[in-house]
Amino acid sequence: MPTEKITMPKLGESVNEGTISTWLVQAGDKVNKYDPIAEVMTDKVNAEVPSSFAGTIKEIVAADGETVAVGELICYIETDNKDIHKGDNPTPVLGEAKASSRTDSNDSHFADDSMKKRYSPAVLTMAQEHDIDLKEVTGTGRGGRITRKDLEKIIASGTKNKQNQTPQLNSKNNSDSTEAEPAVNHELQTGDIEIPVKGIRKVIAQNMVKSKQEIPHAWMTVEVDVTELVKYRNTVKDDFKKQEGYGLTFFAFFVKAVAQALKQYPQLNSMWAGDKIIQKKDIHLSIAVAKENELFVPVIKHADEKTIKAIARDIHQLAAKARTGKLTPEDMQGGTFTVNNTGSFGSISSMGVINHPQAAILQVESIVKRPVIINDMFAARDMVNLSLSLDHRILDGLVCGRFLAHVKKTLEDMNEQTINLY
Repeated sequence: MPTEKITMPKLGESVNEGTISTWLVQAGDKVNKYDPIAEVMTDKVNAEVPSSFAGTIKEIVAADGETVAVGELICYIETDNKDIHKGDNPTPVLGEAKASSRTDSNDSHFADDSMKKRYSPAVLTMAQEHDIDLKEVTGTGRGGRITRKDLEKIIASGTKNKQNQTPQLNSKNNSDSTEAEPAVNHELQTGDIEIPVKGIRKVIAQNMVKSKQEIPHAWMTVEVDVTELVKYRNTVKDDFKKQEGYGLTFFAFFVKAVAQALKQYPQLNSMWAGDKIIQKKDIHLSIAVAKENELFVPVIKHADEKTIKAIARDIHQLAAKARTGKLTPEDMQGGTFTVNNTGSFGSISSMGVINHPQAAILQVESIVKRPVIINDMFAARDMVNLSLSLDHRILDGLVCGRFLAHVKKTLEDMNEQTINLY
């Protein structure tokens, strides 16, 4: 029977890699086409990777916890002849692989030199960045394969080469090696906890660095009086939940106001594309949803065309799917502007990092009751800060100021007479 490759699929827009969180099969297992064979984590979504063929898993190449680029090999499968070269294969047929001489799939001591020399792009990049000679590293992966975990352990230890177990780390510039690689010199003390940066946290870190490095951020904040909005929402929220089955949050009103403002100021609904700016026709609002130490950014599609009730339903459904790990790639794709509900944590002022490659992100802070001067007299009012981070390559203060003024007026005009939930 021929042997074929199964590669890391593209699991979403702008997703370039995925981390193998759990293998659902092992060498020797028989699978049908489209059977799930591995669980993969990305910055966008957790998903199951289906088998591209029916057959027997021959060899698992990517280890648990390893981050693999889209299109890179994750395992070999010995296929059924009838399954080869069908036009609906989820991944392309890449040709026969060199068969392994292995006879016992559970022999953890088996080592194949061809496996030792088969490095993933992530491993090669990390080795180059830290001047690690891969020939001197003993891999702990399948067949002696070197994994990211092997290199991360070496980098964290900062130890010298010892009997072919840990290679010597030569700094690119020995005179300032402490500044270049500060993590190498950290010494763990009693009680310290070492937490590997991997999975979603790793991808979030990479995306945030990319955003800050590429995007010249600028910031603006306005103060909004939402007293009448608060009164209205508090009056109808209980009946709304009984009738609809989900909560009517303040955030739904803010999302609606932002969507309306983006129709008037579409410059903020744009993306940077090197030598041009792409102004998006559709208004798809990304919202940040947290699950323990993980952050997801699902999308409310066509938010400008939806009622407040429909937006509230989308917020409820997307948050529930994030908490239960059921978000799909479709849920995460197509965002054109981000609205972040930082007020849910009690924040009153923050400066968000733009969701690359979008042009801006709006932080909706906590609604707090404050004394405000009205007609030369103090009055207790419900106030909220809206903080806008903008890409100064695309946007300037004038249009952003007008955008925020539009959102402010829309929210301050919301009351029992003007709000239409449906």
